[in-house]
Amino acid sequence: MITTSFCELIQALKVSMAETNTSNKSSRQVRYIHSFADRVKRFPGLARRATWKVGKDDPRRVVHSLKVGIALTLVSLLYLMEPLFKGIGKNAMWAVMTVVVVMEFTVGATLCKGLNRGLGTLLAGSLAFLIEYVADAPGRIFRAVFIGVSVFMLGAITTYVRFIPYIKKNYDYGVLIFLLTFNLITVSSYRIDNVWSIAKDRMSTIAIGCGLCLVMSLLVFPNWSGEDLHNNTISKLEGLANSIEVCVMKYFYDSAKQASEDDSSEDPIYEGYKAVLDSKAIDETLALQASWEPRYSRYCHRIPWHQYARVGAALRHFSYTVVALHGCLQSEIQTPKSIRALYKDSCIRLGEEVSKVLRELANSTRNNRQFSRETLSNNLNEALKDLDNALKSQPQLVLGSRNGGTPNTPVRHPVEEESRNSLSSVKNDCFSPRGCKSKEHSREMPKKVLRPQLSKTAIISLEFSEALPFAAFTSLLVEMVAKLDHVMDEVEELGRMGHFREFKDEIVVTCEKPKINIAHNDLPSYGAE
Repeated sequence: MITTSFCELIQALKVSMAETNTSNKSSRQVRYIHSFADRVKRFPGLARRATWKVGKDDPRRVVHSLKVGIALTLVSLLYLMEPLFKGIGKNAMWAVMTVVVVMEFTVGATLCKGLNRGLGTLLAGSLAFLIEYVADAPGRIFRAVFIGVSVFMLGAITTYVRFIPYIKKNYDYGVLIFLLTFNLITVSSYRIDNVWSIAKDRMSTIAIGCGLCLVMSLLVFPNWSGEDLHNNTISKLEGLANSIEVCVMKYFYDSAKQASEDDSSEDPIYEGYKAVLDSKAIDETLALQASWEPRYSRYCHRIPWHQYARVGAALRHFSYTVVALHGCLQSEIQTPKSIRALYKDSCIRLGEEVSKVLRELANSTRNNRQFSRETLSNNLNEALKDLDNALKSQPQLVLGSRNGGTPNTPVRHPVEEESRNSLSSVKNDCFSPRGCKSKEHSREMPKKVLRPQLSKTAIISLEFSEALPFAAFTSLLVEMVAKLDHVMDEVEELGRMGHFREFKDEIVVTCEKPKINIAHNDLPSYGAE
């Protein structure tokens, strides 16, 4: 009886579990259907916003799309119109394929691919017919062997040549088209008698497609790779200038670490140097494409596009210091604001001078004129001397004492006590009889001051540790000036190679201070406007 009841109970549990699983599965399916329906409902709005954003970010994309559509329509007439189709035949489709492959966004990219494709096709066709002429004389067996050996030799040699850096960089697409066309013509000639007619039609249609692409790119609202590279270089210089100025201002005027709380992708400091760090591939590609473009300077000299890439490399090397400077804002250990206020004017002036130099370099590049290196260097040297004098006037601050006090008799200010950071809290807890507390608990504790029972050695060590973040900040500013010299060298070389206009003394560099939300604190109001 008991066994029967137990079996019935087990069976009931199984049925209940099966019903539960079925209901859970049904509920998941219902949620998935509702989620899918919601995504389908929101898809038109998302697609509309994404489409609008792409065109709004760069209206040239809309123009380029229309140009490609017009080019494809024109080249399709070779296939659609009866007289043209009779003259070219089914090979007209090669012209359509050429337009699809060759038509690029900029003139330089279109010229690079179009000339590579045309030159590769022409050389391959000429060499293939030379081999066909040699192999056709002795007989069919020798012809097959000769074609096979030729295909092997040309395939191996051509593939090896593609590994040469200069060929890989400039003519890789042309070598690939050469290999493809050579194999098509050579192998097809063994079975097809009228291969010359087919090859002639294909080369003519490819020439038509390349010519149409070049005409559309050069004559109809052209987009120049060199112009994009020129504008990108200017925007990177100005972006770094803005990043440095905002970073220095925030270091002295933001009481809370807003940089760590906000999304880094929306941080103007981050956006300024991110564009520089991510620009290596773009600069090299644009410089290569611009070298194919028929553009010259005002004195009919070739524009040194490769020098723009060297300027970009110098800016990337310089931006590493800006990244480290931005990291000082996000550091967990901060120097008290009362100490930073003593050197605030000198640091802000040095940051502004570095920003002015970068903006002057951007303006000289934009206007194709040279800059006065002597004037910029004198202003930087004066700002450096000002900071050096400020540091020498208060040497005791980095030795552990403040406001003229000796290391054995530290002096406190109310502002300093209120602005004590997490390092003080953690060290105070470590020196207490209870030992160190957890990091989470230390963050919850209120801001502390140094306890009277701490030894003088511990007080000096703690103050010295709090001075280290500011020492790192000032050293990065000085390092930034040293690296800026290399950027000035590259921009000066660009002006010399590009035959920029001479500098005129009446040109004045102006600098607008970025608008920053100044938090209410006890710092002086300099630079807050």
